[in-house]
Amino acid sequence: MLKNQTQNFISRIYTRPSYFLYTTPPWKRINHYSSPSTHWLSHWKPIIVPPDNQEPTHSSSKFKNNKKISDPRATHARVIKSLTTDIALFNNLLTQYFNSKLPRYALSLFIQIPSPNVVTWTSLITAHCYTIHSLHHFLSMLRNSILPVHRTVAMLFTTCGSLQTLSFGLSLHSLSLKLSLCNHPFTVSSLVSFYSKCKLPNDAFKVFDESPDRDNVSYSAIVNAFAHNFCFSDALLMFGKMRCDGFDSTVHSVSGSLRAAAKLAALEQCRIIHAHAVVIGMDSNVVVSTALVDGYGKTGVVDDARRVFEDNLDWMNLVGWNAMMAGYAQQGDFQSVLKLFDSMEGRGFVPDEYSFLAILTSLYNAGMFMHIDVWMNRMKVNYGLKPTLEHYTCLVSGMARDGKLESAERIALTMPFQPDAAVWRALLSACAYHGAVDKAQVMARRVLELEPNDDSAFVIVANMLSAAGRWNDVAELRKMMKDKKVKKKGGRSWIEVQGKVHVFMAGDWRHERSVDIYQKLAELMEDIEKLGYVPIWDESLHNVGEEKRKEALWYHSEKLAVAFGLLCGSVPPGKPLRVVKNLRICKDCHEVFKYMTRVLEREIIVRDANRYHRFLNGVCTCRDIW
Repeated sequence: MLKNQTQNFISRIYTRPSYFLYTTPPWKRINHYSSPSTHWLSHWKPIIVPPDNQEPTHSSSKFKNNKKISDPRATHARVIKSLTTDIALFNNLLTQYFNSKLPRYALSLFIQIPSPNVVTWTSLITAHCYTIHSLHHFLSMLRNSILPVHRTVAMLFTTCGSLQTLSFGLSLHSLSLKLSLCNHPFTVSSLVSFYSKCKLPNDAFKVFDESPDRDNVSYSAIVNAFAHNFCFSDALLMFGKMRCDGFDSTVHSVSGSLRAAAKLAALEQCRIIHAHAVVIGMDSNVVVSTALVDGYGKTGVVDDARRVFEDNLDWMNLVGWNAMMAGYAQQGDFQSVLKLFDSMEGRGFVPDEYSFLAILTSLYNAGMFMHIDVWMNRMKVNYGLKPTLEHYTCLVSGMARDGKLESAERIALTMPFQPDAAVWRALLSACAYHGAVDKAQVMARRVLELEPNDDSAFVIVANMLSAAGRWNDVAELRKMMKDKKVKKKGGRSWIEVQGKVHVFMAGDWRHERSVDIYQKLAELMEDIEKLGYVPIWDESLHNVGEEKRKEALWYHSEKLAVAFGLLCGSVPPGKPLRVVKNLRICKDCHEVFKYMTRVLEREIIVRDANRYHRFLNGVCTCRDIW
C-alpha cells in the first residue's frame, strides 16, 4: 500500500509539475502539499535571521567548536545576535537541529536561509532519509536550479531502496550518470544497495563492476547484495576477492559473508571467517558475533554457536538472543529454547515476534504440535504481540502434521492474512504424510494458483498417486507438467572437503572419482542389508522393473555425497559427516542413514530444505518428523 502511494505521489509531482511548483517558493509549497502527517508544519514559529547585507562578526568555526553549548537553540540565539550571514554556519546549525531531534526548528531555519546551497539542501534531504519527503525536497532543489553532489544522490539512493521506488531510482541513476556522480565509492555503495533492495543483484554487480574506484565499503555493499538475494556463493567469492585486492574487512562485509556461509551450511567457510574476525579484532563486535551465532546455528553446530554467544553475552542484543534460540529451534531442542527465553527475560529483554517464532519452530521440530496453539495465545495475551503469517504457518503445519487436516485448513482460510504458497505447501506435505490423496490434490491446486511453476506440488501428488496405483492420474499430471513447461527441480547434495564444496546429483557420474564413489556406496548398501535394511518404495517409480527401482533409490545425491565423504577421508574418525541437500530428504535415504551410522559407528548430519537430521546409533533426532 505504502509503495503504491509513494509511486503515485512521485509520478504526480515529477511527471506533471504544475505552474504552482515552478513559481511558488519551496517553503510555501511544503504547506501546500502537506499530508495529515505533516500538518504540524503549519505551526512553525518564525525565527529572525539577519539580512543578507550584514557582515558576519564571528567565524562559523567559533560557534561550531564551542563545546560549552549543547543545545542548538542557544547557538542559534548567539547567531542572531551576531547578525551573521555565513551560509556555512547556517548549514552546520541546520545539521545540529536535525541531530538534536528538533525538526521544527530546523525547517523554520531552512525556509529563512536567504540562498540555500547544495550543502543546505543535502542536509535537509539527509534528515528526511527513508521517507517520501526526502524525494520531495530533492525535486524542489532541482527546481531551484541547484544540482546534487555525490552525497546528495547517495542519500537519495538509500531512500529509494528503503521505499523500493524503482522508477524514481532509475531516473536518479540516469541523472547521476549525466552529472558524472556515479564513480564516487560513496555513490557506488548506495547504488549497489538500492539495486539489491529492489531484488536486482545482477544490476547491482554491474554498477560495482563498472566502478573504477572501489573501496572496502563498495565491496561490503556487493557482498551483502549477493547474500540478501540468494547468491550465496557469489557473496563468498566477492569477500575473498576483496581480501585478495588488499582491502580491509568491514563489519558489514564480515557479517554478510557469514550470512552467505550460513545459508550454504558451509561450516568450514564459517570457521575460516571466524578466524579472520578474531585476527582483525572484530569477533567481539555485536554485529559480527550475532552473525557468528547465526552462522554456527544454521550449519548445525549449536555448541560452537553457544560458545560465541556466551563469550559475547555482556553486549549481546535481542537479535543475538533470537539467533541463538533459532539455532536450537532448528534442532528441535525446545527445552534449550525455553531456558534461553527465560534467561533473556531475566536480563530485561522484551521478547519480540522472532523470539516466539523460534519457540514455535522448536515445538514443531520436536513434534510437540499441541503446544503451538498455547504459545501463540500466550504471545497475544501476555505480550501483546500480533502473530505474523510465519507464526500462523507454524500453527497450520503443526495441526496438519498432527492429523487435524480439516482444522488446519480452516485456520488457513480464516486467519487475518491471505495464505501464501508456503501455507498450502505445508498442508500438502501433511496430506502426503497421512496419505490423504484427494485432499493433497486440492492443496496442490492452491499452491499452483499462487506459484504455477512450482514443481514440488506436482512431484508430491505424482508420488502419492503412483503409490496408490492410479497410473491414469499420474499420466494426466505429467501431461499437465509438460503443457505448462514445468520441469522437476533436480535434487542436489553437497559436502565440504578442505574448504572445497563437492556437489552431487542423483545418478551423477561427472565427479572425477565416480567409479570409486559408486563402488564404496555398493559396499555400504550390502552391509546395511545384512543388518535388515529394506528399501522404502513410497517415493520411487512404481511402473518400472525392480532392478531399476533399486538403482534409482541407491544412487540418490545424498547417498553419493556420504560415500564420497567416507572415501576421501574428509572428516577425522569420531567427527560427524555433514551433508546439505536442497530438497527434502526422502524416506529411503532417511532409513539408509540410520543403518549406516550403525555400520560406520559414526554420526551423520544432513540438513535438508526443512530441518537438520542427526543420525547416530540407528536413530535420528527428528523422530521421523520432517
